[in-house]
Amino acid sequence: MTEHTKTDGLPGLESPGLPPLAERARPRNERMNTAKVECNACPVLCQISEGRAGACDRYANQAGTLVRLDPVVLLRRTLEAGETALVPFAGRSADNAGRTDNADTPAAEAVPAWSGDLLLADQVFVTGVGSSTTYPDYKPAPFIVGSQVQGVDMVTVVTEGIFSYCSFKVKIDTDRFLGAEQANVRCKGEVVGHVTTAEYGSQMLSLGGVHHLTGGSKKEGRITAEMMQALGNKQAVEFTIDGGSQIVIQAGRAPIVNGVEEQRMRVGCGSAAVGIFARQLFGLADEVVVVDDHITGVLTEHQAGRCLDMRPSGIQMLGRKSTPGRYFQVANPGTGWGGTDIADPLAIIEGWNAEVAWPGLRLLMTSTTGEHASWYVLDEQLRPVETEMPAEVRRIVERIGENCEPSLASVLFLAGAGGSLRAGVTENPVLLTRSIKQALVNVTCGGAPAYVWPGGGITVMADVLRMPDNSFGTVPTPAIVAPIEFSMRRSDYADLGGHVDQIRSLAEVLSRGAWHNEGAPQALQWQRQPDANPWPLGRPPLLG
Repeated sequence: MTEHTKTDGLPGLESPGLPPLAERARPRNERMNTAKVECNACPVLCQISEGRAGACDRYANQAGTLVRLDPVVLLRRTLEAGETALVPFAGRSADNAGRTDNADTPAAEAVPAWSGDLLLADQVFVTGVGSSTTYPDYKPAPFIVGSQVQGVDMVTVVTEGIFSYCSFKVKIDTDRFLGAEQANVRCKGEVVGHVTTAEYGSQMLSLGGVHHLTGGSKKEGRITAEMMQALGNKQAVEFTIDGGSQIVIQAGRAPIVNGVEEQRMRVGCGSAAVGIFARQLFGLADEVVVVDDHITGVLTEHQAGRCLDMRPSGIQMLGRKSTPGRYFQVANPGTGWGGTDIADPLAIIEGWNAEVAWPGLRLLMTSTTGEHASWYVLDEQLRPVETEMPAEVRRIVERIGENCEPSLASVLFLAGAGGSLRAGVTENPVLLTRSIKQALVNVTCGGAPAYVWPGGGITVMADVLRMPDNSFGTVPTPAIVAPIEFSMRRSDYADLGGHVDQIRSLAEVLSRGAWHNEGAPQALQWQRQPDANPWPLGRPPLLG
């Protein structure tokens, strides 16, 4: 077999402007064993022995033919019972669908034949998961699907992008101190990201990125890619933060900080919590302090307490007073009360004004989540003595906890769609960029909605929980492989210089598979469109 495989060319399709396949093939590499197949789906150009898989575990040599091991994922609005199983492309045997038999990958399982029922074109969406890439960059996207939706002729360009410029933005709902801003985040000892800003009840991390993938050692790049693939595929990954915590992150699950699973996301900062529950606590407590690493609230000094005509308590707080009843820097960041480093809340009280405070004063101290709470009464020497919390006060503390949402880790994929990926859509990539900014093109990642950042280029962001399982892969350059789809009116596709000669009907796509992989077995996998996601082909102004 020649060095190039059927990933390089347009079998059975005319492609004006490209020379015949034989003229495009590079000279044979005489050192390559004739039993091997060279895969050119990425820059690595693996030479794969028969029965073996390439370095990315996405392609294999099956009897001299390069085959894709992963199924192409298709979404359908409604899914019948039993249709979640893998099915082969029409006209291909079930015995050849799915994975090949070799030492590195499991044997293919027999799968039921596809019934051929397409329903309606607007019920089916071909995602980029499993679709393959446009490398070596001059090739049109593997799927350019023509369909009709509500009487409108549509085109969806489907591919897997090879992303070097990509990262994950992670939101961790916690009050615990994870690490200082800009602190290194490590995975298996290698730096793979950094701590960014703290948001309202959450800590943000930036993980991955081109500098870690390509700018460090080979080990750093390899571990970064492995981490990103696992995190994007909704698996748990363990990290350590320099000078901070050890954490386990999994999309849609509670973060684990220093071995303890987080439970609650704060209802508000200390000042907000004082204001929210001031009226409920009025008459039950003489003073309330909500401990917070950032903004600690003191009820009688706070505007909420003053509006309720609460008697001043004479409490004297540590830290820097911001505005009445709001204190900054009462303690250092940590994993204790309210995200501080204290275990004893009285440590943030400097004392009491003897001319204002009185014996018997009732003091409630609580954290922003209600997980920590103590009740004190001042004795004759104006010293707080911890006593049993009254039931009425306990119910309000429990209400604080009730108003706290479950603590979760959210993982968002952020990537720049570069020139090579755009070349799979059009011969003039800047027109695609302009069309997206003009809202003529809907961009999705595995069928999930993607936010397109303003400014130059195509920088997209998508929630991995809304994407199909196992959407992410890697190539050992190293880089991340992820799905991306561009949907638009057919007329708009022609206007932006798209590869209109390569548009194929949905029926033809399902019958023959990707144009560059025809004749090689690959499976389809039907999945039901998640209820939370809008239908990719139904978004205005595409149909309006």
